[in-house]
Amino acid sequence: MVALDSVKHAALCKMVDYLFEDPETRFPKAMEMVDKAAPRNLFPSQREAFRNAIDEKNNWYQLLMKIAHLNPEVRNRLVKSFLIDSNLMVWGEQEKNRDKYQCNIPWAILLDPTSACNLHCTGCWAAEYGHKLNLSYDDIDSIIEQGKALGTHVFIYTGGEPLVRKHDLIKLCEAHPDCAFLCFTNATLIDEAFCQDMIRVANFVPAISAEGFEEATDARRGEGVFQKVSKAMALLREHGLPFGVSCCYTAQNASSIASEEYFDWLIDQGALFAWIFSFMPVGHGSTPDLIPNAAQREHLYNFVREMRQTKPLFTLDFQDDGEFVGGCIAGGRRYLHINAAGDVEPCVFAHYSNANIHDVSLLDALRSPIFMEYYYEQPFDGNYLRPCPILENSGMLAEMVARSGAKSTDLQHEETAEELCSKTKAFSEEWAPVAKRLWNDPRDPMHGKRMTKTQGMAEADMHKFERLQKEGRTLHYNGGLRS
Repeated sequence: MVALDSVKHAALCKMVDYLFEDPETRFPKAMEMVDKAAPRNLFPSQREAFRNAIDEKNNWYQLLMKIAHLNPEVRNRLVKSFLIDSNLMVWGEQEKNRDKYQCNIPWAILLDPTSACNLHCTGCWAAEYGHKLNLSYDDIDSIIEQGKALGTHVFIYTGGEPLVRKHDLIKLCEAHPDCAFLCFTNATLIDEAFCQDMIRVANFVPAISAEGFEEATDARRGEGVFQKVSKAMALLREHGLPFGVSCCYTAQNASSIASEEYFDWLIDQGALFAWIFSFMPVGHGSTPDLIPNAAQREHLYNFVREMRQTKPLFTLDFQDDGEFVGGCIAGGRRYLHINAAGDVEPCVFAHYSNANIHDVSLLDALRSPIFMEYYYEQPFDGNYLRPCPILENSGMLAEMVARSGAKSTDLQHEETAEELCSKTKAFSEEWAPVAKRLWNDPRDPMHGKRMTKTQGMAEADMHKFERLQKEGRTLHYNGGLRS
């Protein structure tokens, strides 16, 4: 870190300590301090939202106050590692490397420490990897070091059940205090000792898999799981530890997850965020029956936007929030996935690869054929309510896999990309006219921004478009050629 960056880093850390000494009084001064320390083009919309939340004392302000009242042994260090070390200080480096290497550089890396799991959930894509694979401690440490060299400081554990390896995961937190670690977990292995570990390292946050209330959760995850999840949440809440939830939105639990009653319950349990993923029929034995239909998807779209106006819960709708990030973020554009065998995949739902982390560097994997297909094709549609090459643009993944020569990484039962896309074709066709109506609705607060070239795009994205346009490639942003 050069001297100027060191000064900036110290100033930002001092600002965090200053704010949390008296958050109610000092938070209103926060944005003025950030504006002095950070470039004007760094997360401008997020900074504006933060400023409005403070001025209006709205639900987002309430969420900020919940963060302010977390365990003080954890709070300051976590905010510094996530906000400063993993975002403010490194976004510019990521952007520089996107231009330098002319490939996608991820904001976050998802990786599977193990394929082992203590549950057997209906329709789980991770089961296709088997249950005996592991990335060693040294493997994961190397991935983290390579990511940091490119500017990536956010690492998200998936699985399997990552907490089967919880001792190694805590050691990695200790080894990399300048990184933020999030973990998708079924929460059944969270206990008092692990809470104490979280307090000690202060840069580990669980995202607990939750499917709604007891009936819906136990139907997919097994009898008694809901009570174990509730117990883990209570333990985390008692210790003032940060956590959120990950919800797989299916045709069966749609009414449970997309309900105000459920969101209020999550808030009461102490959750700070909710990530909602639409079910993907990945894997040989998975059928499209659990894909939410177009009406359920539209309900989720409207519901999440309503909740954001009223509830102190940071909610992400993985499919319908594409407009805020310029469409699909997979393929390394903002994230990639490394499975427990070391295969570097463009997405947790796209089990196809040309590269294994045991054989090539992370950068070489990002420049492998399947990743470059994503780089050239993103966004896949100018309507960012249709971001995905699997679910909403059925067939596009199969085309990219064919051109790249990527191989299936499912070790149990190989599934071709054509087979996967055939299961999403009906939904893709059903959703297209609904997405078009929603996207072009002039009453939507986002309508004006949707018509601009830069909506959801970073500077490196725009530089890429300029280069590809000169090369004569077809682009799909700004209104969309396929919408």
